Amino acid sequence: MITDPHQRMIPVPLEGVKACSVRLGHGPWADLAAALQAHFPQIDRATWLSRLARGRVLDADGCPLAPGSPPHAGSLIYYYREVEHEPLVPGIERLLHLDQDLAVVDKPAGLPVQPAGRYLRQSLLWRLVQRLGNPELTPLHRIDRDTSGLVMFSCRAQTRAIYHRLFAERRIDKRYLALAPLLHQADWPLIRRSRIVRGEPFFRMREAEGPANSETRITLIGRQNDFGLYELRPISGRKHQLRVHLAALGAPICGDQVYPWQAERVGTDDQRPLQLLASTLDFVDPISGAARSFRSPLRLPLSWPA
Repeated sequence: MITDPHQRMIPVPLEGVKACSVRLGHGPWADLAAALQAHFPQIDRATWLSRLARGRVLDADGCPLAPGSPPHAGSLIYYYREVEHEPLVPGIERLLHLDQDLAVVDKPAGLPVQPAGRYLRQSLLWRLVQRLGNPELTPLHRIDRDTSGLVMFSCRAQTRAIYHRLFAERRIDKRYLALAPLLHQADWPLIRRSRIVRGEPFFRMREAEGPANSETRITLIGRQNDFGLYELRPISGRKHQLRVHLAALGAPICGDQVYPWQAERVGTDDQRPLQLLASTLDFVDPISGAARSFRSPLRLPLSWPA
């Protein structure tokens, strides 16, 4: 077992995969496998029984639970995810910086930052844990699976909260580059403020009426024919914020298969990744007081690796 910043004991990673957790509710379940299946209906009973038999389901103390274990409402259960037929994500992450506290990595498009859905070992976190042999690695922020560029990781629990506050308190300057249809705007930068809420289907976001909860500063820094190269500075950090804001302005980011919206899907190609790059991270180190600056070596337009 290891301790997280909130002093909760969690099991150590198994084969490079961190344990997930669920707290059981109340229900008429015959055994633990039935309770887990009720919580995760997409996973059948046979799979849960197999995981229990192989020691991949643990109690709050990190002890393996047997297949016939009774379910107790309110109990904390740890389990290790498994994914069959996991798709292979092309592209290789590049480690740009490493010290005792921080790792900065350039992520290829299509690779999720953390395990989710049908991706487990095909995630940046899993790859980096294997590469560096450090199970304490934790992303300090996230970018979309489709987005390329910089992601910063905490390397040890002792200083994680200090660096995480940089993001929570907006004391880190994050800038992105995007390739999208040209917006004919007289004055730059353009400031987009709106209320972003969950949309349909579940993985999409949308703008809605009400007080703004998102803000993006958009600057045109280059143009070629009918396309513009934009620098995007998110002041807030809503899910899919940059994609939603540009699409709502009539300039969906090239390669975006989720937010073409009312604009024609100009320049999109199923064989080309989303043309959105997390390009810079600038901040004052909260421990040393030194100014730190990281730049992605990637350039737009992006293409799949050969």
